[in-house]
Amino acid sequence: MTILTVFFQMLCLLIMIGAGFFMTKKGMLDAHTNTHMSKMIVNVFNPMLILSSALSSAGLIPLDTMGLVSLIAVVMFAILIVAGMLLSPFFDKRADQRKIFQMMFVFSNLGFIGIPVVSTILGPEYVVYVTEFLVIYTIVFYTYGVALMDGKFSLSSLKTMCNPGMISGVTALLLIILNIQLPGFLATAITYLGNVTSPMALVAVGFALANTELKQIFYQPKLYVFSVVKLLLLPLLMLPLLRLATDDPGLISVCMVMFGMPIGNMPLILGNQKGIDGSTCSAAIILTTILCVFTIPILLAVVG
Repeated sequence: MTILTVFFQMLCLLIMIGAGFFMTKKGMLDAHTNTHMSKMIVNVFNPMLILSSALSSAGLIPLDTMGLVSLIAVVMFAILIVAGMLLSPFFDKRADQRKIFQMMFVFSNLGFIGIPVVSTILGPEYVVYVTEFLVIYTIVFYTYGVALMDGKFSLSSLKTMCNPGMISGVTALLLIILNIQLPGFLATAITYLGNVTSPMALVAVGFALANTELKQIFYQPKLYVFSVVKLLLLPLLMLPLLRLATDDPGLISVCMVMFGMPIGNMPLILGNQKGIDGSTCSAAIILTTILCVFTIPILLAVVG
């Protein structure tokens, strides 16, 4: 797959973001509708996409490959945690904002954006690997992430790990491991529901873009530096380790997409809960989401 092909596929995603921007500006999409859309994506459509990827992959993925992907995900998060601890002081001296930058280094948009990107560029059969990253993500977020923001670890935070994303992820892994085949009508319904994820998720990003002051997003030099480090430098530094782990080009491509994903919403949501100003985080989420249209093709071109 050439860099130009990947770029045009990423451009397709950007057009869907533009559609959300246009509909918001024309009054066809408001905050109330977007809130309910987001809930549907998180609780219904994204879990269905994860399950549909498992149904199409059952019996096709060796268990040792799945174990390797989980190990790669664990190592990725470990590297990002260390990078966040070392680099966050360079982006903001305030203690609360340093925590936000640490969170932004670690918690990317693996599900909301990662699943549509992998499904569009590499094919829906590769989404099952994203599922493994999401399971590890959930565990890391509700342990390290919550402990970082609270200043301590709390067992109560683990209760929220039982959510639709985690349940669908574990179910998908079981479907593959046990090679379970669902009835055709049920598999078709799950696939159709999952197909809603990509356009709706990207329309939601367009809504966020339309409701954020553009100056706040595009006129902060430190966010461009952060974006280059987050979206390009760190993934490229992790590539040699990835090549040592596997020579499977498809698996390497999926992992590089995971390494280079934009910032997710969870740092912003958790920061808001703790009363931390989220304006910089909100701007960084949108900026990295837009820039990944250009950085993902570069990463995949390096992979070859």
